[in-house]
Amino acid sequence: MKQQLEQLLLSALQKLAGTLLPSMPDASLVSVERTRDTQHGDFATNVAMRLAKSARRNPRELAQAIVAALPASPLVAKTEVAGAGFINFFLTSGAYAQEIGRIHELGEAYGRSTLGKGQRIIVEFVSANPTGPLHVAHGRHAAYGATLANVLSAAGFNVHREYYINDAGRQVDILASSVWLRYLETFGEQVVIPANGYPGEYLKPVAARLRERVGDALRRDAAAVYAGLPPDEPAGGDKEVYIDAVIARARELIGAEGFQRVIEVSLEAMLEDIRSDLEEFGVVFDRWYSERSLETSGAIERALTRLEQQGRLYRKDGAVWFRATEFGDEKDRVVVRENGQKTYFASDIAYHLDKRERGFERLIDVLGSDHHGYVARVRAGLAAMNEPPDSLEVALIQIVTLYRGNEQLKMGKRSGQFVTLRQLRAEVGNDACRFFYLLRSHEQHLDFDLELATSRTNENPVYYIQYAHARVASVLKQLAARGLQFDRAGGLANLDKLVTPQEQALIATLLRYPETVEQAALNRAPHSIVYYLRDLANAFHTYYNAEQFIVEDAAVRNARLALVLAAGQVIRNGLTLLGVSAPESM
Repeated sequence: MKQQLEQLLLSALQKLAGTLLPSMPDASLVSVERTRDTQHGDFATNVAMRLAKSARRNPRELAQAIVAALPASPLVAKTEVAGAGFINFFLTSGAYAQEIGRIHELGEAYGRSTLGKGQRIIVEFVSANPTGPLHVAHGRHAAYGATLANVLSAAGFNVHREYYINDAGRQVDILASSVWLRYLETFGEQVVIPANGYPGEYLKPVAARLRERVGDALRRDAAAVYAGLPPDEPAGGDKEVYIDAVIARARELIGAEGFQRVIEVSLEAMLEDIRSDLEEFGVVFDRWYSERSLETSGAIERALTRLEQQGRLYRKDGAVWFRATEFGDEKDRVVVRENGQKTYFASDIAYHLDKRERGFERLIDVLGSDHHGYVARVRAGLAAMNEPPDSLEVALIQIVTLYRGNEQLKMGKRSGQFVTLRQLRAEVGNDACRFFYLLRSHEQHLDFDLELATSRTNENPVYYIQYAHARVASVLKQLAARGLQFDRAGGLANLDKLVTPQEQALIATLLRYPETVEQAALNRAPHSIVYYLRDLANAFHTYYNAEQFIVEDAAVRNARLALVLAAGQVIRNGLTLLGVSAPESM
């Protein structure tokens, strides 16, 4: 509906180009929005106010000329100029009937559009370090990223979903040393996991897998492991110094090849767990991209060479620095340390250059709220390599606080005490997980109420929406039980009989769906689909409680059934975008 009105406006502006208007304006300036008050019409546009300056015309005068040039349309009952130059559109009942017909015709494709024009977008999300199971905060990243990708795809963008595996660097060495100590433990050795290691029980099965693969080849006496190590916390030592000493000792005792074997088995086990957890959650990626591959493929060297050629690198104190301050960052950044090791930042800019080289026009990173400084750094790197810095968008996901009753559940991977995503899904189910993670904008903190998520009441929003869909299915069962059939053609031909306030409210809500999807895509706001579905479920339940659908009058009966089935289709389409099921019975 929105797009059809915009096309009418473009036709009117084309007539005025070269007369009242100096030229045909860009189509991006022409937009219509749904009015908040139906007394001012169904849709409105401020296009006259936007074009008045370039046209050197009074906005109201220009609006009147645009209205006069509008082609006749069966969708529009009347137009009026209001205020300083707004154009209000009042739609015909036939316009609503046409849209209900489109819902039946398009089915699961209803709400999809060509807004994105096939623009290639890469959405990188979750990308949790493979050092342990996913916890509930990662679940919010997964739900947001997966739903955003679905919404963008529905709006006509060409979307690629990617998980960046942080499988290089110090945290992987810490993981491997923790697994190796657990491996020694399987032989009865008395070990203590470092304060800065990973003490969780989840590493014991990984240690068992390592033992299956290598037998006792990597077994060493605990006395040899700990001999001469500096003190750890809380025994007066420095936990950073201590963990580095443990890693060095492990490399010394089992050799570089043995330590690499521990890394491989550890990463394999962690990634298997993460991948299966996400797949069970309905989150699937087009590619799992290894950070280590940036080094082996030469991508980091290519990025650094490009920066060198642009004169953006310099040497100081034995390290190589990037002139990030020249591009708005707060300080310059080290890309190669004094020991010759590449920094995480070098990997980050190489990875984003690689994304651009793969042809992605828009790069969306979904990261934790503690990554504020990341945006300026990576944009600086892109700009220095002559890539558009604004091609990068970063969605910062705020924290999740999990409650069971009045008890707040604590999370901390290093402490080994945290609630995993798998545990949460087992308790409340995938549907409630996906839905509740999207109850708030990603920019807001989220309190996840376990008791509400598992309740079967109208206060539980996912239950309320799914129940609306189940009620639609129940109507068809009632129809069949009475030996009747739905006549779609007859129903669509008699939609003018749907005149009650509840029917009109439901129809108006249904028609908001396509524009809701588009706005959710443009604003990177999948939670708006949740808000919409709550409104739609409310309108449907209100109608369901107010009217009988299976009445004697066949024309009225089929018209009401056409509306009910259209509501079921749109609920189903919206839930599909969210990754939530649409049950037919509850």
